[in-house]
Amino acid sequence: MKRILLSVFGVLALALAMLTPAVAQTKGKVYYLVPTLLDEFQTGSVSALETFLKQVGYEMQTLNADNKTDVQQTQMNDVIALKPAAIILAAVDFNALKPSIEAAMAAGIPVVEFDRQITSTPSSFTSVAGTIEIGHIAAEQAQKLLTSKYGSVKGKVLQILGDPGDPYTLDIQKGFEEKMAAFPDVKIISVPAMGWAADAAGTIANDQLVANPDIDLIFSHAAHLSVAVVASLEAAGKKPGDVMLMSSNGAPVGLDLIRKGWLNVEVEQPLYAQAAAVAAFMDKIVAHAEIKPGEYDIIGLTGTVTNEAWGPNIKLPGAAIDKSNVDDAKFWGNLKPPTDQVKAVE
Repeated sequence: MKRILLSVFGVLALALAMLTPAVAQTKGKVYYLVPTLLDEFQTGSVSALETFLKQVGYEMQTLNADNKTDVQQTQMNDVIALKPAAIILAAVDFNALKPSIEAAMAAGIPVVEFDRQITSTPSSFTSVAGTIEIGHIAAEQAQKLLTSKYGSVKGKVLQILGDPGDPYTLDIQKGFEEKMAAFPDVKIISVPAMGWAADAAGTIANDQLVANPDIDLIFSHAAHLSVAVVASLEAAGKKPGDVMLMSSNGAPVGLDLIRKGWLNVEVEQPLYAQAAAVAAFMDKIVAHAEIKPGEYDIIGLTGTVTNEAWGPNIKLPGAAIDKSNVDDAKFWGNLKPPTDQVKAVE
């Protein structure tokens, strides 16, 4: 009996010995404060960040604020008390979280802004999509579509923005109109969908097509807005191809609309690359080391780091999706877990 017990203890000791190195390899725990889990982008960000951070040696825990500012403020205070290796924040409210960011930074805890850029106070690192660049890509695609119809870049474009208080949509508008300014034969009608409401986008499309039946192209700043636009077109007796459509962000519904023939182009917001960039720089972030400006390869995309008043900031470019590449697993809208390997920036 004694020998059996000793054997059991020996097996347990061996198992513990085998587990110990794995624990030792963990560089620390990172908390991700996600604003909501009600859309695919946010749920995708959780899995992508967790996957990439694990590759470079960090454990991640997610806290969901359910789109409530007071909940996220409380979460920040609770996490600061736990003294994690770092905090990743996608803020519910840009201004309301400023004091919490400052409290974490004052406590020596690095704060990373993910997707939702906060410029009012310094943080350790910011990873965002190049939204102006997304507008540029959308303009290039619009030029191709109009040329395919008329032989030159001319026609009428309805641009359905998101909420005008959101810098994301304002930057896309800026980039889009910058590139389209070279073509005076294109008339752009820009109308905001307040609160990013899909029903508002549907109403805008319906009203504008009555007032301007010669609209050639509708560019919505999010795929869910395009869904409502398509519903309005169907109600008006339109078929796929009668009006050219584009949208941006790369959500699954946008990719489905491409497959169904309604949407010509979806310009992706590079979720996977944004998450991979956080993981690639995490060692430097945790060590409070210098992050040098320049261009970095982030899972095949070229990210540009700049030093801003709010700290190091990386922008990742988007990509145009159409029927030729819509099934590519690299696009987050296909909801396939990223398989790319991230290397820590030295």
